[in-house]
Amino acid sequence: MKKLLKSKKFLAVVLIVVIVAGGFFLIGKMKGGKKMLAISSLSLFNKFSVLLPIEDDAKQELNVVNSLVAALTKKDNVERRFLLLLQNNMELRPGGGFLGQYAVIKVKNGEVTSSYFEDANLLDQRITTKVAPPYPFTRMLQLKKWKFRDSNFSPNFPTNVEKAEYFYRLAGGNSNFDGVIAVNADVMKGILGITGPITVNGITFNSDDVVLKLEEVVEKSYIMDPELDTQNRKAIMKQMTSLIINKLFSLGNVTKIAELVHTETNNKNIMFNFTDPELQSLVESVHWDGKVASDWSSDYLMLVDANMGSLKTDYYIKRSIDYSIDLTQEKPVVELHYKYQNTAKVGDWRTSDYHSYLRVYVPKGANLLDRKMVSYPNIQEEFGKTYFGFIVHTVMNHETDAYIKYELPADFNKDDYRLLIQKQSGVGDIPVKVTVKTKDGNVSTQEQVLKRDLRFEFKEDAEK
Repeated sequence: MKKLLKSKKFLAVVLIVVIVAGGFFLIGKMKGGKKMLAISSLSLFNKFSVLLPIEDDAKQELNVVNSLVAALTKKDNVERRFLLLLQNNMELRPGGGFLGQYAVIKVKNGEVTSSYFEDANLLDQRITTKVAPPYPFTRMLQLKKWKFRDSNFSPNFPTNVEKAEYFYRLAGGNSNFDGVIAVNADVMKGILGITGPITVNGITFNSDDVVLKLEEVVEKSYIMDPELDTQNRKAIMKQMTSLIINKLFSLGNVTKIAELVHTETNNKNIMFNFTDPELQSLVESVHWDGKVASDWSSDYLMLVDANMGSLKTDYYIKRSIDYSIDLTQEKPVVELHYKYQNTAKVGDWRTSDYHSYLRVYVPKGANLLDRKMVSYPNIQEEFGKTYFGFIVHTVMNHETDAYIKYELPADFNKDDYRLLIQKQSGVGDIPVKVTVKTKDGNVSTQEQVLKRDLRFEFKEDAEK
């Protein structure tokens, strides 16, 4: 019973912060233990080794949750400061969603002792130092200064943490935080999935439409009428927070809350970075640290979009991955189709044609052979990987099939083939098809959904 109450207190701390933050994701600019990987039938591959997903250790993840609960709720009379990066993934950035709001939370003995929320634009107004922005911002948005709201330009969360703290210092703030936590707006959908619909000021919100409706309440009306007092646009969240918290903890939903936090950390809608080495080691052990993998020695893929259209068009974008590798060649050849479907029918204040800067991270030393439906490449190395950077456009109510063909280095190990596909924070679920032609000429195919990082390896078929 004590353990349950302790877990409840910790989850309350986490979700109160997330709930209060939820309404602020949208106003940055005024313009389980359940197995995630279902293995396909082995009957198709009963004559040779097959490519299978490596399932994650749910028990280890639950142990990490318990350890974090114990560490963050201990009564040691020490006050700890956390920076929350509140990201709207309807406008996707490499580190999650657009960083429209942030919060500074102080916690002592497992209780929130103070909280401060602010629009990222207000913080940026206090920055006078001119920092040159990365290439896509100058090329596609004509930005002349890089600031806090655009700091999450890396797919590697620790890099974004460093940048956010750097800009926070430039604005005159104390960046000595005990931890930094990034939270995407999609978490609000999961919360209302537990509570059910709620009604505030005559407006009913449910898990399917909460992000869209909140954006209309706190952004659309103020864009259409500049005479409105912008200070009042956050008021609805105070009422919403009270209703949600009462529903969450009056219905005995501790188990469901724990499952939600567990799911959202696994799919990178919540990412952690701690200054305490032990806590950081814990989140790294279950890949909740948002790092680009540096210890993977075989085949690798990470697709990273940066919405450069300044609107919330990612809500309407559906993606799919078709990945094929031929190991019979002297240098393994990869053909990649990354398909975008823009389901928006017409443009408005929220959406338009989709304009993205796409980075394709692959094994270091890979050589680009061909490309279609993407721009001239920007080829760089980062995090021990090679990446191909492209500008990609997808017109409303149309599809774009971004085709990239490349070869891996000659010293690539064909005998022990493994593949890691890392998921970008905030991108949502993506259907994935992986086809491998082994050096012996055998073909193996897997179809999965990229909800979290996917790892594949060859295993002998037990039915063989």
